[in-house]
Amino acid sequence: MEQTTLEVTDMSCSGCEQNVTEALEALSGVASARASHEDNEVRVDHSEETIDEATIASTITDAGYEPTV
Repeated sequence: MEQTTLEVTDMSCSGCEQNVTEALEALSGVASARASHEDNEVRVDHSEETIDEATIASTITDAGYEPTV
């Protein structure tokens, strides 16, 4: 299991956190995701073989937020 942390500065509420978390946890290979608008970050526990940082970043972007990679 690997953990990836990305900065996401445009989340502003718990609803934003939920949107990002649900989008990431829908990916095959993601064990868990935790988004925090207060800390401006997203932490993802995932399988190293199936998920990489680019996939995580694009999923966050598709959810409507902009990660800093």
